[in-house]
Amino acid sequence: MPKMKTKRAAAKRFSLTANGKIKYKKQNLRHILTKKSTKRKRGLRKAGYIVGGQEYEIKKKLLPYG
Repeated sequence: MPKMKTKRAAAKRFSLTANGKIKYKKQNLRHILTKKSTKRKRGLRKAGYIVGGQEYEIKKKLLPYG
């Protein structure tokens, strides 16, 4: 059976941690920053972690060898 291909769009957006969690950069920090509060922008700098049903889909279908 041939190897499965990794979805390159997913590989550029998600990374796996040592414990197997899926890490991603939060959205909404690119432009129109003047109307967003400092507290909100500071929170958006931190990495987000995917938990729940989407975690299985990303690991198995989009990042099969991740």
